[in-house]
Amino acid sequence: MWPEDRLTRFEVARIISARALQISLGAPILIKTEETDPIKIAKEEFKKNVLPITIKRPLPTKEYQIVKIKEAIKNWLEDFPNEI
Repeated sequence: MWPEDRLTRFEVARIISARALQISLGAPILIKTEETDPIKIAKEEFKKNVLPITIKRPLPTKEYQIVKIKEAIKNWLEDFPNEI
């Protein structure tokens, strides 16, 4: 089982793409930026750890694990500072 305070690279990609879709459909932008590209805005929001997203990770036992998103993003940015 993956730790609750860690993200997989697939989850990071899904978070950024889901947020970029929200932004492109008119969701409010949570940071001040001059950027207009939804993907770049979503990446900036990820780096500033302000994403209003919950991850519900399915487990093999048919249960779910709720990821601690603020801590998970912080850990991702510490572990992979140049990946985003």
